[in-house]
Amino acid sequence: MKFPKVHSLEEIANLLNCEFVGDRNFSVYGMNEIHVVEPGDIVFVDHPKYYDKALQSDATIVLINKKVYCPDGKALLISDDPFRDFNTLTRHFKPFQFSNTSIASSAKIGEGTVIQPNTFVGNNVVIGKNCLIHSNVSIYDHTIIGDNVIIHAGTILGADAFYYKKRPDGFDQLVSGGRVVIENNVGIGALCTIDKGVTGDTTIGEGTKIDNQVHVGHDTVIGKKCLIASQTGIAGCVIIEDEVTLWGQVGTTSGITIGTKAIIMGQTGVTKSVEGGKSYFGTPIQESREKLKQLANIKKIPEILNKLK
Repeated sequence: MKFPKVHSLEEIANLLNCEFVGDRNFSVYGMNEIHVVEPGDIVFVDHPKYYDKALQSDATIVLINKKVYCPDGKALLISDDPFRDFNTLTRHFKPFQFSNTSIASSAKIGEGTVIQPNTFVGNNVVIGKNCLIHSNVSIYDHTIIGDNVIIHAGTILGADAFYYKKRPDGFDQLVSGGRVVIENNVGIGALCTIDKGVTGDTTIGEGTKIDNQVHVGHDTVIGKKCLIASQTGIAGCVIIEDEVTLWGQVGTTSGITIGTKAIIMGQTGVTKSVEGGKSYFGTPIQESREKLKQLANIKKIPEILNKLK
């Protein structure tokens, strides 16, 4: 997430009421999660296990809960609770905007697009040309939709990320300030949920078709011309490359990559990254041919045992 203007390190530190390490005029362009950070971004870290990863990332400002060695070309914001202060920044730069109309006045809707009754279109939403948005769809603030997109009834674009920190008295949610981006010629079935990014974009690539009752987690990027069947659940921060097929009831763990033209058969649990151009099945996931051979051999076990008697 980029800020509307460049801020100094001192300005951000004053906003958070925290100490800083580095030039007071050090430029701060935005904030992001570690997997999408760029130079000029703030990243937060609150556990020693991940200090090095944050300090060695592309982020040039690290919001951290301990004063540590600061590498050259970087700056630190010292906070007693980086998770809380990352939320403070999100709320400051991307505050919730109330809307009391079905279609916000700031929304931009392209020529030829049809929006059926009882659909909500939030603030700063952009919808392209010749789209068909069926009834009872909810399109949260800042969502971007391309041309020739069809979205069926009951689908929600832009719900919050399922991202929490456990506290002694319960769970704190990491505030979501990202977007959903739907590219041209995408089809989305009924009752789907696509969560927005925490700070970046959850993206559905051009020409991809999504069946009914599919969930897509925060910051996931789905490539072009993919097919995703009903009741599939895709976790956050997943990369699905072009022309991948996910059949019904597939589930994935977070932070993995599914390679171009991979086929994931129904009810598979994608527990790790997999190469493209192959077919996979089972939990834990394996190449489907090998997995089916194993299942066939298991069926032979009673016969083998009888022969040994």
